[in-house]
Amino acid sequence: MNVSTTFRTTGPRALRRQRKLQHGLTLIELLVAMVLGLLIALAAAAALVVARQGFSNVDAASQLRDNGRFAQDVLQRVGVQVGFKSLQYAATTRPSNTDGVLANPPPHVFGLNNASRTSGDTWDDGSARTSGSVGYGSDILVLRYQTSMSTKDATAPDGTVIDCMGIAPTAIPTARDDRLISILHVAVGVDGEPALMCSRSATGAAPYDTQPLVSGVENFQVLYGVDGVAPGNTTTPITTAADSVPERYLRADQLTVDGNDTATYANWQRVRSLRIGLVLRAPPGSALDRSSQTFYPLGSAKGSASGTTGSAFSSTNDPNTVFTPAIDGRLRQTVTFTVHLRNFQEDI
Repeated sequence: MNVSTTFRTTGPRALRRQRKLQHGLTLIELLVAMVLGLLIALAAAAALVVARQGFSNVDAASQLRDNGRFAQDVLQRVGVQVGFKSLQYAATTRPSNTDGVLANPPPHVFGLNNASRTSGDTWDDGSARTSGSVGYGSDILVLRYQTSMSTKDATAPDGTVIDCMGIAPTAIPTARDDRLISILHVAVGVDGEPALMCSRSATGAAPYDTQPLVSGVENFQVLYGVDGVAPGNTTTPITTAADSVPERYLRADQLTVDGNDTATYANWQRVRSLRIGLVLRAPPGSALDRSSQTFYPLGSAKGSASGTTGSAFSSTNDPNTVFTPAIDGRLRQTVTFTVHLRNFQEDI
């Protein structure tokens, strides 16, 4: 090794030369580095926010689908029970002029259009909703039926019939017209959100136990498929032959005749199916699309005259079959289905 060469590259003079070459960052270089770092941080934060919004949207959509399926399952299950008679009454005909047997029994299915309930309402009562109120346009659906027993002499139900809360009542009917009742309607739940409520009674009369069934339901529409009944029919007995096939769908107020229970009950006994539509909403901030939207809880179709899109069953007398909510950043979903009533609705 050449000692003099080694000293020149590693000695004090070389060290001083290296120290002169080691300069710090200039202010401009520091600012450029900070800006680049800030841009990277902002891009990462924006990506995180977008990912979080996407996750919230997917989670809310999944929850809405689950709620919609649950509501449909419950209404389908309870709907097919409408008009069910316990064995001892299904096997016998209705006697006339007999104490304890009603001459004009209430129908098994009943409803009110654009109405709300309070705890003191009777089974067939409700208050008209005002424009702008929670659940405006939503209907009330009343379903009545008896419990099931394995034998006519059984002392307890067999548990196969449930109410709208999924509870199998323990009481057996003691008279032909005893009915348990399930009332579906929209009201504000305990969390401040509109909800599909279940008001239930094992005796068919007050007091009613009211509990939220599905949270987030802000619109509940019901139409009734009728067999041989025209809107506002007052003719009794109805002379049109019944074939159990609904020819048209009517609103509740088109089946109810004020001051005429005989015609009202006769009309409701011709209901053969239920057309149900709901609009469910998710929590605030769950929607990616923040523009105004229109929903059709009973389905949509083109009008033959105007060609514009509208509810397939819409009417100027039936508010909220075309539903346009406020722009509030909530994800929404419609659920539409039909329940075909399985049991004979006329009491004989």
